[in-house]
Amino acid sequence: MMGVGETTRPMPTPPPRRGAEAGADAEAGAEDERDLQDRSRTIRVLWTASAVARARRSVVLDLQRHGLDPEIVSEAEIVVSELAANAIRHARPLPDGSIRVRWTVKAGVVEIEVSDGGGTSTPRPAPLSVWAPSGRGLRIVRSLAHEWGVTDDRHGRTVWAALGGPSRRRSH
Repeated sequence: MMGVGETTRPMPTPPPRRGAEAGADAEAGAEDERDLQDRSRTIRVLWTASAVARARRSVVLDLQRHGLDPEIVSEAEIVVSELAANAIRHARPLPDGSIRVRWTVKAGVVEIEVSDGGGTSTPRPAPLSVWAPSGRGLRIVRSLAHEWGVTDDRHGRTVWAALGGPSRRRSH
């Protein structure tokens, strides 16, 4: 199911190798396999509570379809749910009324980012509280992520997390 402005970049499918070409270059086959793991996808979903489920479903199905480690897929499911829910609960939508969810897979590391229109406070894990009814989301993200961080720009805010290894950027 596609959301408002939802876009994806399909991965090119290489033609099947035949005959001597198939066995002649095992190293090239390994490069093809790596190419299939290096990709980015982006969706935009309306800034509503239903966006959380739509974003979660899109990320999980894509990661499963591409054969990522089930543990990383499970962690990604939790992280995208928390980040999308926080964007809806604590921030404004982007100018088009949406939030943007982007995930990148490179060398087995999954980086998830959720962008919104920004809010009045900087996202940070809430202090530990046994009785609080909420406020555990970023502590959960922090516990699952190799790195995570927040970036602000003139369009809003992006909260990101890297799973399965270090990110391409520095954490805050």
